[in-house]
Amino acid sequence: MDVRRADERYPGGDPAAGITSRHAFSFGPHYDPDNLRFGALIACNEERLAPGAGFDEHPHSHTEIVTWVAEGELTHRDSTGRRSVIHAGDVQRLSAAGGVRHVERNDGATPLVFVQMWLAPLEPGGEPSYEIVRGIADSTPYALPEAGALLHVRRLGAGERTAVPDAAYVYVHVVRGTVLLAGAKLGPGDAARITGARDLETEAATTAELLLWELTA
Repeated sequence: MDVRRADERYPGGDPAAGITSRHAFSFGPHYDPDNLRFGALIACNEERLAPGAGFDEHPHSHTEIVTWVAEGELTHRDSTGRRSVIHAGDVQRLSAAGGVRHVERNDGATPLVFVQMWLAPLEPGGEPSYEIVRGIADSTPYALPEAGALLHVRRLGAGERTAVPDAAYVYVHVVRGTVLLAGAKLGPGDAARITGARDLETEAATTAELLLWELTA
């Protein structure tokens, strides 16, 4: 298990424009050849957008983009004509496939906090696609077969335990609260990269919210 702390993330965004980003993997000007990916996961970005702030239209291709909104509302628009608003507790997936352009903004009156995760697809190309799952339940993982992955959401009260999936690769990201995992204490923004996960549990030291990616080899 490789624990990466929140303060080890690469800084990004544009604070003067109301955008604060923290990148878990090699990203943009912060190139690190030893931190390019973990399984299919190639980015895990914590984003904070002030009211009125956002990312202007920009392109993506050959990437599965999954977004978890933690606080506020995210406005999404893309080159296929879709426009949607994603609320806290919703999962948004954009399959960039052969190419798509999109805009992400905070058009609300309160700060927006979200975690955006990029995964490499098993096969490149194809047509872009889009999906929203409203109010995803802890008991129902979100399947992303295009990348051979499952996203598990866990919301725990203090003292509650939950199993870590048995898998070739598991990526655990703490959205909020504090948890104990295999002897390590993880707080907000911390992550654990687990190879060959077997018979592991995590226990919440406080009320906590976790994202766990179950990834194939």
